[in-house]
Amino acid sequence: MNDLLKKGFYLGLGAAVSGKEKFEKMVEDMVNRKEISPSQAKSLMQSWINKGENVDIDWADQAKAKVQDRMKGLGFVSKKEYEILEARVQRLEKILDQQR
Repeated sequence: MNDLLKKGFYLGLGAAVSGKEKFEKMVEDMVNRKEISPSQAKSLMQSWINKGENVDIDWADQAKAKVQDRMKGLGFVSKKEYEILEARVQRLEKILDQQR
């Protein structure tokens, strides 16, 4: 299974690099044909980079939410829930210590 995950990762990475190279070539050809200026090309490239970064952030957020849902489904508590329970236990222990 680990080998399959590696192959899938490398496949995705290769596709991303290939797509980036094709996009850069297309933009370079447009500049060479004087369809866009070099500054427009730079702006276009930056726009696509920003879109990619935003998609990456969205995917990371979605993945995090899925993991949290699955962990909750398995009976795990969130860090916030744990901290609330820990504070409650400490308060109860303090009250018990005072009663002794």
